[in-house]
Amino acid sequence: MKGLIQRVNHARVTIDGETVGQIGRGILLLLGIEKGDTEASADKLLHKVASYRIFPDQHGRMNLSLADTGGELLIVSQFTLVADTRKGMRPGFSQGATPEEGERLYDYFREQAAQRLPSVATGRFGANMQVALENDGPVTFMLETVP
Repeated sequence: MKGLIQRVNHARVTIDGETVGQIGRGILLLLGIEKGDTEASADKLLHKVASYRIFPDQHGRMNLSLADTGGELLIVSQFTLVADTRKGMRPGFSQGATPEEGERLYDYFREQAAQRLPSVATGRFGANMQVALENDGPVTFMLETVP
């Protein structure tokens, strides 16, 4: 499972002009689900997303996590994160989970996040979404778990 996290001042997801999810200060998570990912993979990634220290402390150092700051989380499914781009000029998606398994694990991840964090918003799995954000820093990290 892969998660691209961006520290944001605000972010939102729209579908056909309608806002379906938005947050203030926190993390925008672009979530990619691969073949072999499990609930355990999702739990590990969620722990990392919530605990990764990317927010500044009183001295301006990245020492605080999303959980420490009470920040918000916006989860957006993005299967293109799992693309194989090592060869050629066209991405390969053979490592991606099936749409059914991807949606099941996305829903699981979302439910677990909502239980653990005070404010969680989402996009819509499989939809054509427009994502707008103001990246703070910019601060962006790729997090991965091993299936």
